[in-house]
Amino acid sequence: MLITGGCHCGNIRFTLDWSPEPVEIPARACTCSFCSKHGGVWTSCPTGALRVRIADTAQVSRYAFGTRTAEFHICARCGVVPVVSSRIGERLYAVVSVNAFENVPPGMLRHASASFDGEDEASRLARRAKNWIGDVEFEEQS
Repeated sequence: MLITGGCHCGNIRFTLDWSPEPVEIPARACTCSFCSKHGGVWTSCPTGALRVRIADTAQVSRYAFGTRTAEFHICARCGVVPVVSSRIGERLYAVVSVNAFENVPPGMLRHASASFDGEDEASRLARRAKNWIGDVEFEEQS
């Protein structure tokens, strides 16, 4: 399944090639303070491939907090956070916001909350390396 999405104004766009074809898509509502305030609901497909296109990099803010091991890619024009990335070793991993999806029927989403409080940095990175999208490319236009 090829999932498309992006921020509201289209400055940050993505395609996620979800393979194998999903019956349902996990939608994890993170309970950290940033995600709670932004309505962050994330998903990933470890066997998928994510391509992110940024039209104007000057209009993207990257925010990291806590362990500073993940970057939230925030569109400065419209305020939407469609992608979070994490560099682990030489590899880039990511999750995408289900709220930024454009072509996924809402009934396919399996909502649950997710809390990572108390997780140490090594455990957090190991979890991401196992569960996040591991085939990630960013294309920045300007």
